[in-house]
Amino acid sequence: MSRTILVLPGDGIGPEIIAEAVKLIDALKSRHGLDVELDEATIGGAGYDAAGHPLPEETLTKARAADAVLLGAVGGPQYDALPRELRPERGLLGIRKELGLFANLRPALLYPELAEASTLKREVVEGLDIMIVRELTGGIYFGEPRGVRTREDGEREGFNTLVYREHEVERIARVAFETAMKRGKRLCSVDKANVLEVSELWREVVERVGRDYPGVELSHMYVDNAAMQLIRAPKQFDVMVTTNLFGDILSDAASMLTGSIGMLPSASLNADGQGMYEPIHGSAPDIAGQGMANSLATILSVSMLLRHSLREAALADRVDAAVGTVLRQGLRTADLARGGEAVVGTAAMGDAVVAAL
Repeated sequence: MSRTILVLPGDGIGPEIIAEAVKLIDALKSRHGLDVELDEATIGGAGYDAAGHPLPEETLTKARAADAVLLGAVGGPQYDALPRELRPERGLLGIRKELGLFANLRPALLYPELAEASTLKREVVEGLDIMIVRELTGGIYFGEPRGVRTREDGEREGFNTLVYREHEVERIARVAFETAMKRGKRLCSVDKANVLEVSELWREVVERVGRDYPGVELSHMYVDNAAMQLIRAPKQFDVMVTTNLFGDILSDAASMLTGSIGMLPSASLNADGQGMYEPIHGSAPDIAGQGMANSLATILSVSMLLRHSLREAALADRVDAAVGTVLRQGLRTADLARGGEAVVGTAAMGDAVVAAL
């Protein structure tokens, strides 16, 4: 039975990088037997432009029916004046919540050819291979109450609520432990238990789940120290598990260890194995339409889609190998170039990966 991938190009550079992912999928269909059908819908600013909402009902209906969702990026300065509930980012948060995509996997892998592209010394980052497991549908991004109010003294204040229920911590911890079992069997849970009661519960539940995985070495680290250690000695980490907010920040920090945020894919999974796959970078409106965006994070997101939702590990390996091939050939998009390499545009990089398949 053919499976369906819903494609959501989104805003900014989203349509450009998604075009290269679709090119790759078409090649996998025609040359390597991948049996999928592609559908398309709008989200973010494009959703607002088309239907007056960043997550149109048609998009949500299609997403629920699809086997996997492939997303470009959302956002742009032209939408900044919209009411908060209509801004592009609300569409992204909304689809994560509506599909129950609670587990976000963000690998930070340094290709050997890109060691010089990292802002850190080669000996610090060479061989880097970290998986950050981020809880995605709870925490301060979704907690209630939230808002802006006026105090009795007339001063305005903003407020958000950080809340995690026990089952939310347990299910993301199990994903992290299972991930660690398939890798180096080391898991670092990142929290702020010295300050936050939420983190006290987080740590307690993670330790309890850990008793079911005696083969995994569990450690804990406060988030401020974890941020420092990612820069000081990142190779000490194998798998990291953390909250929505902390994971958002730490994974972006980890992306720069690999040479560019344009290299990092992500997978957001629900309990049924359905996933949404996207590069972790934003919509980059400053370079949109110029054909210079790095399409590799989106292409590697297709690899994760093949691996996690379609169970096509052999094809995922083929895509990963193709990316390695083009990097060994010396091809670089502008964000990766450090002098002497062949700088190519978005479409040319996509063409090179397809050729390397």
